[in-house]
Amino acid sequence: MELTVGTRTVRLSNPDKVYFPERGFTKLDVARYFQAVGEGMLRALRDRPTTLERFPEGVTGESFYQKRAPKNLPEWIPTGRISFPSGRHADEICPTEVAAVLWAANLGCLTFHPWPVRRRDTEHPDELRIDLDPQPGRGFADAVRAAGLLREVLEGLGLTGWPKTSGGRGLHVFVPIAPEWTFPQARRAVIAIGRELERRDPELVTTAWWKEERGAKVFVDYNQMARDRTIASAYSVRRHPRATVSAPLRWPEVAEVEPEDFDLASMPGRYAAEGDVHADMAERSFRLEAALELAARDEREHRLGDLPYPPEHPKVAGEPTRVQPSRARRGGTSSPRA
Repeated sequence: MELTVGTRTVRLSNPDKVYFPERGFTKLDVARYFQAVGEGMLRALRDRPTTLERFPEGVTGESFYQKRAPKNLPEWIPTGRISFPSGRHADEICPTEVAAVLWAANLGCLTFHPWPVRRRDTEHPDELRIDLDPQPGRGFADAVRAAGLLREVLEGLGLTGWPKTSGGRGLHVFVPIAPEWTFPQARRAVIAIGRELERRDPELVTTAWWKEERGAKVFVDYNQMARDRTIASAYSVRRHPRATVSAPLRWPEVAEVEPEDFDLASMPGRYAAEGDVHADMAERSFRLEAALELAARDEREHRLGDLPYPPEHPKVAGEPTRVQPSRARRGGTSSPRA
């Protein structure tokens, strides 16, 4: 089947292949969905190096992440070179047209993972991404409570966030920033914001990297701002039997919705009626001085320095040990994943 998207024609092979058995959604249904929300999705992906999460056999089959652009990439889809913590490089696709989203959908891509940078400058993030991840014993309602506190903290720092569902149990809040700070500085700002949330409600929020220390709380996953960590884009389809999607929200909606309200079938109607409710995010750009001053004050007054990086990252000066606390107490030296 051939689909016309703008001035492009995108070929869709095996359009009747079932991707979501529980609901009967096919590859064609996925492609039509991406067409329906295409401009909003492009706003989230435009010029960003993007990793593709592919499900060639649907959500009940195996999946994989494709970071490097496929060899059969059309010449009209540009790429951006990004560097990994290891020092190696890769050229990732950087969508500039809705047709690029459809082209990736033909490869079985359901979830798009854009970097928080643009291809013209891949060393300086232009978004803070704050991931509110409910741990076992907590749910979406708890992420909503944490998001309300987060909104207050951001406003106190002169920042504005745009919330969206993760497509699962959590919430993501994005803050557009001027591309003037490095990944370590942006990550430091998120750590400071997370710690302020902990101070305001220590029974609800945690920044503890090790799972054994988090408890039943909402984890602020600050390492989502580390280099080579990405968050599913707005409008991405998630690996959920109900075909939920990551839905951009207005702040007044956050306390009124459930993740299951937004899926492959319902989102096109919402988009047709409301448009991209995060469209104005592209017009804003905030500064990090206040957040970084909060980080400096934490270090100066409370001796709160850096927190552990993910295990694949090189060791950073001043970083705490990556040994799991219970293992450290037994004298172990290995660094299992968090």
